[in-house]
Amino acid sequence: MSFKRMMEKSMRERNSSIVLALDSVPSERGGLLSASLRMLRSVHPYICAVKINNHLLLPLGLHGGVERIIEEAHSLGLPIIMDCKINDIGYTNRVIAENFFNAGFDAVTANPFVGWEDGLKPVFEAARKMNRGVILLVYMSHKASREGYGQTVYDVETNERKPQYIIFAEKALAWKADGAVVGGTYPEKIREVHEVLKENVPIYSPGIGAQGGSLRAAISSGAKYVIIGRAITLAEKPELAAERLREESWKRMID
Repeated sequence: MSFKRMMEKSMRERNSSIVLALDSVPSERGGLLSASLRMLRSVHPYICAVKINNHLLLPLGLHGGVERIIEEAHSLGLPIIMDCKINDIGYTNRVIAENFFNAGFDAVTANPFVGWEDGLKPVFEAARKMNRGVILLVYMSHKASREGYGQTVYDVETNERKPQYIIFAEKALAWKADGAVVGGTYPEKIREVHEVLKENVPIYSPGIGAQGGSLRAAISSGAKYVIIGRAITLAEKPELAAERLREESWKRMID
């Protein structure tokens, strides 16, 4: 099953569009790995996928701690994404992607700034060969996103001046990416990108909650999946927070 179909299936079965960012997890009791596994087990009924990044990879290591989290996610029927933001030359990018795919990740994130030839082409080749997904960064959720993704640039293919994020959205479409990241803190950018992608490439929106992004605005603007971390993981009762956010997001999806 392709990653896009896997995500769609999980979303429909769980009536949830929430991807849990398992990044900031309180670990007073039993260490970071135990805390991460407990968190995952407590909120899994209310989410459709899991995303992790260097908050867990660096202290736990890929082989051992992180692989244990991957196994747990899969045992709970959840796809898992490595938010590694691949951003190097092609040879290195292929090695990065293959290592994460071999460890069990269902998808990786990648930065289109490095281009296609000798850039992200090897990542997509590895993903297609191993039946995994690639999600492209189109517009990130932090305040300085405009300094890179928001620049107006000259598009050599069309001889036009365009916002960088629109060019990246067009690349996500042309490269047949499995998703596009657009910060939930910028619903107007979600709307613009959705106009380019339509239903061909689903939008993943981080920055909901702790960074100030509105779940309602992100979904109504065209986001298909909302990436939520601290609003769940740092809540007094994470499972109740996850259930509330699931209900709110699903209501917006079906309205």
